[in-house]
Amino acid sequence: MPETPPRVWYAAYGSNTHAERLRYYLDGGRPPGGRREYPGCRDRRPPERSVPVVLPGRVYFATDSQVWGGGLAFYDPAADGDAWGVAHLLTVGQLSDIAAQEMYREPGTDLDLAGVLATGRRVLGTGRYETLVCPGLLDGVPVMTFTAPWPMPGDGGLRAPSAAYLRHLAAGLGRAGAWRWAEVAAYLAGCPGAAGHWTAEAVAGLSVPTAPTGPPAPPSRCRPDPRRS
Repeated sequence: MPETPPRVWYAAYGSNTHAERLRYYLDGGRPPGGRREYPGCRDRRPPERSVPVVLPGRVYFATDSQVWGGGLAFYDPAADGDAWGVAHLLTVGQLSDIAAQEMYREPGTDLDLAGVLATGRRVLGTGRYETLVCPGLLDGVPVMTFTAPWPMPGDGGLRAPSAAYLRHLAAGLGRAGAWRWAEVAAYLAGCPGAAGHWTAEAVAGLSVPTAPTGPPAPPSRCRPDPRRS
């Protein structure tokens, strides 16, 4: 069984693609427009690195967000396609404390990652972000993220995201430096749940472009873990 490394990549595909939002999980506090006061992490240092990443699978929108209105972003690693995000290099303790806050639990206890490193998935509870997924490696370091315990639903279980939520996700992905603004807008508009409700043009018009004006650098791609049985 793989040993737990000292560092892991936390792959954010939703609101934590935005560095300012992630800061509230690290430092604590209530983000603008938020309903929760986050306690923060034991280790409040910023990520050692943050890089744009492509994961195997799909991001989709479902359920209802009490903060943003409309559907929330979830990740299905088994679905066909590519999922765009931002990977933050963190300590295991920081990842554990962010996971606890996502799961409405008290931070302070390190997760046992042995199971998810060996199998790629560990269900910690029935909540919307209580399933830990390791889709592979980035630069030889495990990539971790959180999602729902269920697979991507059919059309009847999807829910269109709100303009405010899409604006936030677009800003996070746009600032990552790997995709042009039009590409970010087309990607988000094509995610299940948004598709058929949002067009690329409508998403692009939600805010001022934040993507770099020069040629984008290619994103990193998460690779399968060869040690996994």
